[in-house]
Amino acid sequence: MQLSFRTLSILTSSLCFVLAFVWGVFPQVLLTTWSIEYSDAVGFVARRGAVLFASLGVMFYLVRSAPPSLGRNALSNGFIVGCFGLAVLGFAEWLNGHAGPGILLAVLVEFALGLGFVQARRVTVELGETVS
Repeated sequence: MQLSFRTLSILTSSLCFVLAFVWGVFPQVLLTTWSIEYSDAVGFVARRGAVLFASLGVMFYLVRSAPPSLGRNALSNGFIVGCFGLAVLGFAEWLNGHAGPGILLAVLVEFALGLGFVQARRVTVELGETVS
């Protein structure tokens, strides 16, 4: 299934806004899913991560209709690296026993989003759209 950059951007921004809300207000929900104990320090880091998810949500929402460009390409490449990096890290943490099997859902979503943006870039290149 091929998704357009616009569709992926809308999906990504929506997911980022949901994650920003959950990490900011109810971090223990995700932590429990991952079998990680909540503490004040973990909550502090979770709330800071929520702001990062909110900023990603804003960026992907605003760029959803952008034509192929160096900026759109940079945003996509950075997100691809981030998604694949988080997927590898999450899987490694699960293998090492630092997170429960619930982390595998996050790993699956991160891997799928990374592949989605790789595919969207490839479709852009195949259509001959220029990236200046």
